[in-house]
Amino acid sequence: MTDQTLPGPDLWTTIDTLWEWLDNSQPIEGREAVLLRILKLSEEVGEVSEAVIGATGQNPRKGLTHTWEDVQAELCDVVITALVALRTLTPEARDVFGGHLERVRERSLGARSGA
Repeated sequence: MTDQTLPGPDLWTTIDTLWEWLDNSQPIEGREAVLLRILKLSEEVGEVSEAVIGATGQNPRKGLTHTWEDVQAELCDVVITALVALRTLTPEARDVFGGHLERVRERSLGARSGA
């Protein structure tokens, strides 16, 4: 199964729906709300770190507290949070992300990408 054939909701429709839900239920508005939405990424990245430490047992006091599936889920939360933050900055998030991804692909893979 390729990325294009994954079942489930449309990525950008879901991001827009999450953005709208968060925007309608936030207690703080304006610039502070935007900054807090972006800062949420730090929290989510911290949860990835916590899960990796827990999956590898690096804290001898706690031992194994997480699985690699937990790490995967936390990484997904980072991606979702980043896309919602991007959507918060621009209604053209899909185009902004697509254009940036293309530039990274070209810079990283160049002619090897087969596009």
